[in-house]
Amino acid sequence: MESIKDLYKIGPGPSSSHTIGPQKIMAIIKKTYPSATSYKVILYGSLSLTGKGHLTDYIIKKSVEPLYVDVVFSKEELEYHPNGMEIIVFEDRKMIGSHKAYSVGGGSIYFEGASLKEESEIYPHNSLHDIFKYITENNLDLYSYALAFEDEDFLDYITLIWATMKETIDRGLHDSGIIPGKLKLSKVAKDLYELALSEENANEKENLFVTSYAYAVSEQNASGGIVVTAPTCGASGLLPAVLYYCHKQLGYSEEMIIKALIVGGVIGNLIKKNATISGAQGGCQAEIGTACSMASASYAYLQGLSLSQIEYAAEMGLEHFLGLTCDPIGGYVQIPCIERNGFGALRALSTVIFAKNLGKLRSHRISFDSMVNVMKKTGEDMKVDYRETALGGLAKQYPIENDDES
Repeated sequence: MESIKDLYKIGPGPSSSHTIGPQKIMAIIKKTYPSATSYKVILYGSLSLTGKGHLTDYIIKKSVEPLYVDVVFSKEELEYHPNGMEIIVFEDRKMIGSHKAYSVGGGSIYFEGASLKEESEIYPHNSLHDIFKYITENNLDLYSYALAFEDEDFLDYITLIWATMKETIDRGLHDSGIIPGKLKLSKVAKDLYELALSEENANEKENLFVTSYAYAVSEQNASGGIVVTAPTCGASGLLPAVLYYCHKQLGYSEEMIIKALIVGGVIGNLIKKNATISGAQGGCQAEIGTACSMASASYAYLQGLSLSQIEYAAEMGLEHFLGLTCDPIGGYVQIPCIERNGFGALRALSTVIFAKNLGKLRSHRISFDSMVNVMKKTGEDMKVDYRETALGGLAKQYPIENDDES
């Protein structure tokens, strides 16, 4: 299993697969070919089908300015992964290089035929069962387990991640206007937060606070702002919303929030390793489902629940998003994506209530590891129309033609 630092990445929205990944790929190509004068980039699969709405062509051009890039949208799909792209490099109209690369989810990348993946295995365990066994034998918890294998800069990095999450929420709560794109969707996080401040019903007040935080991040993401992949840009609002609520409304310290963020990272890493966090591979269950599972584990840890109860919460967070399709209208990370972040954040809080109370009455039957396997198989069985292609579901019900206009 790789470092949690490879799960939490800072970068521009609206999609880790469609913006952060291609941006990193082009940066490597640009560095590899310093004499290049122009490029041709062919986008395949989901990168092509939803590239306009996800700003893929924009970020590619921005990454190599002032050089010229011809971006081509292909209807084909490469074999290795649905998020494929081919980069052809020219020097004075002469081709000097050609590479196939893939954005495999959460901003992680892979070059075909080369070991250029940034991630490296640092954890000796690849299942929660084995992690719990190690923790029990060595008298650790999930937070101290992660510290045992991460490097000396890890805590500083996670502190930066938390600071970035807070900055994104604060920015979103003060923002207004229209989200870029043809949907002309209004930003409402600020209004939701003001409703929360004036709400007298305690339960609704809590829900509005959490929802406003999730919307704040998701609206910033949809606008191309800086967010943290948690585990992806499309699901970047869920975990920060839960943790921000725990800090602001429930009074948990910064130190405890950072510990919870690391616990959530262990859960996200396991799903990334054993299934997928890519909507193009597994549908939205791989994004929102994973984010909910991470947030459930983080909140359960803050509540002081047992390892078994933390597992139960994380398993429920994933289980009840099984089969969720990735069907963004017009290819924009707006409808239903923003709303799903808010709904998922509330779902994460509910899983901990279940785990805390049902966990006292009986042991849960379904393990987290088995649920990850089920999610992976469900994603494999899902029709391509429902895996971030904007060919089915809501995207088909409400078709939006994308061209060069924003």
